[in-house]
Amino acid sequence: MGSGLFEYLHILEQLKSYSNVPKTLIYSLQSYAVFIYRSEQQNKFSEPMPWIGIYITFASLFCILSMVADLLHGFRNRKFWFPCKYFTLNAASLTVIAVAIKLPMDLTNLMPDRASKLGSLSFMCTMMANLLPSLATMSSKELVSNTIALAVLVITLVVNVCIQINTGVISYYEDDDLFFYNTDHAGISHYSMYTAGNGFIATLYVGMLLVLLIIYACSSLAILKSKQILESKYQVAHQKALKINDDFQHPGRLTIEKLKQHVSNYWIMAGTGNPQFMIVSSATTSASGAICALSAAFHTVIMFFSIPAPRTSKSDYKWSLSVILITQFIGIILGTIAPLSRCFAALSFKVSLKWIVNHIKVSNVESYWTQKLYDWKESSIPFPYSSRKCKFVIQSLKNLFLSICIGFQKTVVVACKMIRVILIFFVICVVYCLRCWKLLKDMFSASSINLVQNTEQLEEDNDLSGYVLQLQDDMEFAERTLKQISKSVNRLIQKAEKQQPKNLMKLLTESRGFEGVEKFDSHHVPSLLSEEYLRCWSLPLVTLTTIAMSLPNIQKNIVDCLLSGVSEGLVYVTLVEESLNITDDHASIQKAARTLWVEVEVYHKWLGNKLLKPTPKANTAEQILQWLRDTGKNIVSDMERTDHTGVPNGNSKCKSISANSMYRISETILCSYHENISQVSQEELFAELLSMISDILAACLTNLPQVIAMKCHTSAIEKREASVRAAAQLLGETMQIIYTLQDRELPSLNPNDMAFIDKWRSYLMDPCP
Repeated sequence: MGSGLFEYLHILEQLKSYSNVPKTLIYSLQSYAVFIYRSEQQNKFSEPMPWIGIYITFASLFCILSMVADLLHGFRNRKFWFPCKYFTLNAASLTVIAVAIKLPMDLTNLMPDRASKLGSLSFMCTMMANLLPSLATMSSKELVSNTIALAVLVITLVVNVCIQINTGVISYYEDDDLFFYNTDHAGISHYSMYTAGNGFIATLYVGMLLVLLIIYACSSLAILKSKQILESKYQVAHQKALKINDDFQHPGRLTIEKLKQHVSNYWIMAGTGNPQFMIVSSATTSASGAICALSAAFHTVIMFFSIPAPRTSKSDYKWSLSVILITQFIGIILGTIAPLSRCFAALSFKVSLKWIVNHIKVSNVESYWTQKLYDWKESSIPFPYSSRKCKFVIQSLKNLFLSICIGFQKTVVVACKMIRVILIFFVICVVYCLRCWKLLKDMFSASSINLVQNTEQLEEDNDLSGYVLQLQDDMEFAERTLKQISKSVNRLIQKAEKQQPKNLMKLLTESRGFEGVEKFDSHHVPSLLSEEYLRCWSLPLVTLTTIAMSLPNIQKNIVDCLLSGVSEGLVYVTLVEESLNITDDHASIQKAARTLWVEVEVYHKWLGNKLLKPTPKANTAEQILQWLRDTGKNIVSDMERTDHTGVPNGNSKCKSISANSMYRISETILCSYHENISQVSQEELFAELLSMISDILAACLTNLPQVIAMKCHTSAIEKREASVRAAAQLLGETMQIIYTLQDRELPSLNPNDMAFIDKWRSYLMDPCP
């Protein structure tokens, strides 16, 4: 029982002791005890609400940080149309958004600040405008499911807000309770107009949300067909690039200049054919950006006129309500930047008066906007047990409904185009005014230099124009857009050049040829494994480095330098293997190498054995090699015996492969010195190991040009830009390596065999005449 109710009951007991107090009055006062009890219970139940408010704040903050991350990503990559990389439409983001907009979902909770619920509605408009380009990154199934999920969330929000508009909850203000104590008939009329105004603003937000939802539906219908158009044009440009660059079938002919040109061609294809850029350049995105800006402007005005004086909040959320309000207002301001910038993405194309006139005609609505609806209209619905009349009626109703949808789709698209034309016209006026001002300031300065630069750039863009992918044939990319795309790949390559693997370059200088590829393993040494595995590049490198690290007389800085060089080299060796050695047998060995390298590099151990000083009895190079050989042999025997008993360890396969590699390589080195092994010093053995390691790395890295060329092309349209970016990054990082290896005479192998170490060994052992 609460203290308030206890005091109230105590007062009633005192009143009963007075004889002059009517009993009817006491009975009436006793009935109010129930209301006091309910009020105290409600206060008790509402105690966790401020923490729920903090939960809403964290959800809002998560959305804001994701939008800001996309902003920073766009600025960093000079993509001022701000693609969605972090803030995307999926199950996780929809769940967080549902938490962030909880305030307008409350049907009965009174908000003392008139901007609280309206702010969440504006925040929802901002998030929807930011999320729109992410639709282009989805497959057809993801697109349908995510759009439906968003529609359910938005419709639920709209219905809840409409109920609150009708009941007046959304128009409530904390001073309303005191308003009626000191007012007259005229004051009440003024109050009614005031609450109606709040309801009108909420209705505007509801309308914006519904329009944004319609834009989502229209954009989703256009995306699938648009991707098909871009895909067909990409395949044509891809075949053209392959025909022009015949040298990619002969890795030895791939020069840095040819690789740069190849990467640039695919960069243009990936940039202009980016599905997100396609949807950002559409009229619907411009309209969503305008709605987002309008929503932000409304909320800014509301915040300006709704800043309350400090007071104790009557809401159940208490102090957390102000935190939510301020956080979401910051999110609205920051979140408006990207949608507003996307409004002008159409300026990436050449805009003329004729284009503008044709642009807003209903008859000129592009086919990809309505093609999906036409496909559904032409398709038939299966009727396994229906009569002919029933089929006729259902089919007719379906066609009528889809005809209405097609007309509605065209109307929405034209309306969005008109909004975009207005925005474009406004920007063009501003740009021309700025240019006129600039011309007046420096009319005669540097005119000849600019003319030469523009001419050279036009020639460069014309060379790349054959790789430009455009959704509409009547919309050509502006020259400045192609110039920016072309410059961006050059900047990326130049930036990557500063990240050259220096330790790897030092290691490659120890290589004079490719003899180490043949010398590290001998076919005269039998395998200990019952199942024979193919060789890969990475496992011999890890094994040879392990042997080098086990030599205690070698200076620590020299061993560390070797370790750093191999560590840098294995990054590119792994790329070669993952790109060109993709069989299951190779994958098993590569996994063993990766697992073993973590142990060697991080813990300086080999299969649980400490390196640098394997055993007190192993002091000479011969003893260390013998110890490693015998240890490897024993491990394989133990693993084989364990597997035979039917209780194999989950990692036994990797251990067996690693131990067998150590046995074969150690035995090969021991046999190569014959009877002179006892006279070999640790320094001499280290030098021999260093030579073999550098030769194997050099042979493997001759495949880097082929890997770069392969990374430029990928079948998934959503991943092409990231794949070409990785190729450009790889080209910049390995440019010096490719230069170093270009002058070497490569074996006369089939281009498809260059990626396999076994093919290299076979050729070096028995070169073709």
